[in-house]
Amino acid sequence: SRGSDLVAKDRVEFSVVIPSYNRRELLGRALDSILGQSYAPREIIVVDDGSSDGTGRILRERYPDVRYYYQCHSGVSAARNRGIRAASSQWIALLDSDDAWTTDKLDAQAAAIRANREARLVHTNEIWIRNGRPLAQKRRHRKYGGSIFEHCLPRCIISPSSAVIRRDLFDDFGLFDESLRACEDYDLWLRVCARETVSFVDKPLVVKYGGHADQLSRKTAALDRYRIEALHNLLESGILTDEQRAMTNATLHEKIRIYVAGAKKRGRRIDFAKYETMAIGIDKCRP
Repeated sequence: SRGSDLVAKDRVEFSVVIPSYNRRELLGRALDSILGQSYAPREIIVVDDGSSDGTGRILRERYPDVRYYYQCHSGVSAARNRGIRAASSQWIALLDSDDAWTTDKLDAQAAAIRANREARLVHTNEIWIRNGRPLAQKRRHRKYGGSIFEHCLPRCIISPSSAVIRRDLFDDFGLFDESLRACEDYDLWLRVCARETVSFVDKPLVVKYGGHADQLSRKTAALDRYRIEALHNLLESGILTDEQRAMTNATLHEKIRIYVAGAKKRGRRIDFAKYETMAIGIDKCRP
């Protein structure tokens, strides 16, 4: 009927992509939060990044409808990218295996997409839980919509678990950088937000859990070195306006200064000459 055709045309289809590495139990919580959505996704894809904890067996037994891919351990970016390539929907919804969604998460984002058909990235607010207790977010962690490039420079303010992304955005800006061990999300959002406006649903629709031993930000030392690499790559990309380039130069110079000073103070072995040379080059490029 004409009515059902209109409903079908207006429906937003999501493929959910979850990368996972040795998180069998946490993964179950994430999957249950997807299966409990009031707005069901078209498909759920789990990319197992070389787990040795029986993740595949548990999925086959408890979640037989999940599309499951196994790969040799290659990092979270490679796992996400494989899932994105395998997805069949126009919209990709990302979820980290240690996070979860509230039941109305996809429903709210589908409504936001229908309200703004130009949107290609929609993210939401979130709830933080650390060691089982709610954690208040500081002002610097505030989320935004619109043209948010300047807000993205100091730190990552879009959580992958909150983001739904239209497939053609990846065609234009690329996938996650597999050479980065961490801050790969920071890197991608900078590339996107330099040119793209984003939509923001100001509701806490994602529950982010922290404090567990295998949390990536806890396992990876000196995260700023990956942010430095991302900022340097962005400056080399040629996609920035003069104003954006000036802001990026200033942020990169400050992060290098803090990182090098911290490494010297702690006696940590790094290639000081590399960062000092990079900082000199930044100074020469300043308008």
